[in-house]
Amino acid sequence: MKVGIIGSGGREHAICESLYNSNKIDKIYCFPGNAGTANISENVNINLENFEEIKNFIKDNKIELIVIGPEKPLVDGLVDYLQKFQIKVFGPNKTASQLEGSKIFTKQICQKYNIPTAKFGIFQNKEDASNYLKNSNYPIVVKADNLASGKGVYICENQKDALLAVDEIFNGKFGEAKNVLIEEFLKGEEMSFFTIHDGNTFKEFDTAQDHKRVLEGDNGKNTGGMGAYSPSRLINNKLKEKIINKIIKPTLKGLHELGTNFNGFLYAGLMIVENEPYLIEYNVRMGDPECQTILPKLKTDFIDILMACSDGKLNEIQIEWSKKKSLCIVVCSKGYPDVYEKNIEIQNLDKILKNSKEFLFHAGTVKKNNKIFSIGGRVFNFVSLSDDYKSARNQIISKLEKLNWPWSFYRKDIGHKVID
Repeated sequence: MKVGIIGSGGREHAICESLYNSNKIDKIYCFPGNAGTANISENVNINLENFEEIKNFIKDNKIELIVIGPEKPLVDGLVDYLQKFQIKVFGPNKTASQLEGSKIFTKQICQKYNIPTAKFGIFQNKEDASNYLKNSNYPIVVKADNLASGKGVYICENQKDALLAVDEIFNGKFGEAKNVLIEEFLKGEEMSFFTIHDGNTFKEFDTAQDHKRVLEGDNGKNTGGMGAYSPSRLINNKLKEKIINKIIKPTLKGLHELGTNFNGFLYAGLMIVENEPYLIEYNVRMGDPECQTILPKLKTDFIDILMACSDGKLNEIQIEWSKKKSLCIVVCSKGYPDVYEKNIEIQNLDKILKNSKEFLFHAGTVKKNNKIFSIGGRVFNFVSLSDDYKSARNQIISKLEKLNWPWSFYRKDIGHKVID
């Protein structure tokens, strides 16, 4: 069969690689893809905001399933549009995608269905937000309501930093902002908990811990993610039960009462405080780099899972996993998440020999004249499976030292809470 993947990051390369390993797939198209997907699929340079152009290409090329990787096409309603033309799509519709598209939408569901989350306030202008901050305890969290590519969250240690965050959000740093969300700072440890849904039922899809901060020791600015390991060291059966019963099921009930269901990946970003889960945020797709960390452990044919979700038959599939530990390090352009140079050639990538337990996923790369160039802040991801996290991390770092790409940097302490 023919499959299409929307997106161009490391997540999409990992999805592409998982599908490429299936003997049921004849051809993969990536819209627009990257230098890594170019080796195993046909990259299609297309405007992701032109839904009609995407639909026509799918129809003309008889693509049987579309998998949407990033959040923006989901929030913009690409699923709803394609389904009108009887095109099979894996991903949630526009209403369900508001779980990520609007943090306030999610907070209101939390409030209505008693889902454990941080206490919060919603403000429509700088003046009201500033007055609230003057009487708040610190640290405090300030969030842009709209999509911000994982960067619209400020953890503020004092009033001055919090007022600056409010200014930046209302001044349009992450696009037009009608609201700002201010919430209490929860002291605990973060965990990413994934489920996969077919509109009727859902199954767990593993756990991970992401490292958002740019500097070692979890310091510096927030990024789209500097690395991850899977499974999370925090997960246990009792905690899993609490997450499903207190967070996932009430959320699905809330969507159902709004007249919709959920199809696709649901990623709950959680703060675990003394073995109690609190919802920080939802993403309505696989995380990045969690996806790159989790998918290499999947033993079940990925296309079988995706088709079962599209056909409402997820209950008929048994999802099996490798028992190996997985760790991912993201290699970034120097200067990220601020200003960085683009179109820098990456040499020697072909010299990093990989075995069956090592994976190299491209993100911000492009192929020109058989050479690979960086075009993004997060450039590629190296993943290793091992019996323990320390061996996985050491293996990756030794490969990256051999690569020795001078325009890059990466964190050498990914997984430090579980290793060190």
